[in-house]
Amino acid sequence: MNLHHAVEITLTRPATHAELAHTARTLPLAANHNATRLMALVHAKTPGRALHRVRRRLGEAPPVDAITTHYPDSSGHVLLTVTLPPDAGTAIRRAAACAGQTPSLFVQKALHRALAQHVEEEAGLLDGAVQRLLATTTASQLLAAVGRGLTPTPGAPSC
Repeated sequence: MNLHHAVEITLTRPATHAELAHTARTLPLAANHNATRLMALVHAKTPGRALHRVRRRLGEAPPVDAITTHYPDSSGHVLLTVTLPPDAGTAIRRAAACAGQTPSLFVQKALHRALAQHVEEEAGLLDGAVQRLLATTTASQLLAAVGRGLTPTPGAPSC
């Protein structure tokens, strides 16, 4: 069964009008305000095939940084495809072989580790900021300030 998949294309620089016009002839898409992100609706059996189809249709123009599925799948995952320089691909294949893994699994695990480390670092920064705030105020004052920050201001636009 073929489905439509929302695909987001992140560019390394804003696309020119000519690049957008050329790309739109092979792949209908919408651009954000500064033409650095594009969206396409792609007909394919799987999200992976949708990303492959987009990569193939885009060719060399516009300058693509990454292509992702826009919505998570049923497991909560978003697929990502990037084009790496040949040296990076060689290094990944070599490191994956040393680890006894496929290059895809090696990259997936490395990304999971990097994201987990990032989450841990962000939590540490937040904990440090809270501790600095608590050094100069009471917990109840801090909670009240957080509540005010999370409460919509009348007349302000809602998300």
